Amino acid sequence: MTPSQPPTPNPQPLLAERVLDKGFVQLTDFMGGDDAVVQAARASMAQGLKGEEKDKKLVFYLMEHNHMTPFEHAVFKWHVKCPIFVMRQWIRHRIGSFNEWSLRYSQTPDEFYVPSEFRAQDMKNKQGSVAAAAIDQKAELADYKSALDHAYQTYKKFLDRGVAREMARMVLPTALYTQFFWTVNARSLMNFLLLRAEAHAQWEMRQYAEILAKFFKMKMPWTWQAFLKFVWKGGNPVFDKEKRLLKTKG
Repeated sequence: MTPSQPPTPNPQPLLAERVLDKGFVQLTDFMGGDDAVVQAARASMAQGLKGEEKDKKLVFYLMEHNHMTPFEHAVFKWHVKCPIFVMRQWIRHRIGSFNEWSLRYSQTPDEFYVPSEFRAQDMKNKQGSVAAAAIDQKAELADYKSALDHAYQTYKKFLDRGVAREMARMVLPTALYTQFFWTVNARSLMNFLLLRAEAHAQWEMRQYAEILAKFFKMKMPWTWQAFLKFVWKGGNPVFDKEKRLLKTKG
């Protein structure tokens, strides 16, 4: 059986943007929106939309008072290409549906994440990193690329010698790019952004979170504003700046 190829990006996604050196985020499908949140919230009273001013006010009320169930009626479907180590953090968010490209059925191309610079260990935040002028970036990058190349060439040798794909893949590092589909409602997406766009999240993870937020804002502007005003606690320069602008506008 001929091994399958990586998933093909949608040629006409609703929204799309490149991330890191070889990754992307595509919004491939969307259901609901701010109106769906309002309709769900008023369902118990058999009422619907009442005009922009009242409907937006209701969205803000729901967010402020933590009435979150109506936000589950807006749904996003994403196609994401990211390094495996990013995916492993992503999949910890369990309220959502994931389907990932499998190297049991496929052979991966030589696609690894190559950072623009290496960071040093943060001595205060034990899981984090900080910029470090003392690191010899050229030497570290050379060693890094050499390790990736050795791993990939070993992977190819295994396949050429008849080793099963499900075992040959074991030699590949987490810098390898993977692809997956993620369907998630707006409530869970906001929880994701609250954790993964914040300063303590890994820099590479934050790059993806910021693109998700950008598209989320485009599709659900009222909910996005309410999220910033009542839920977002700070820790991302892009979000923080927009939150300050919202305050100045009243």
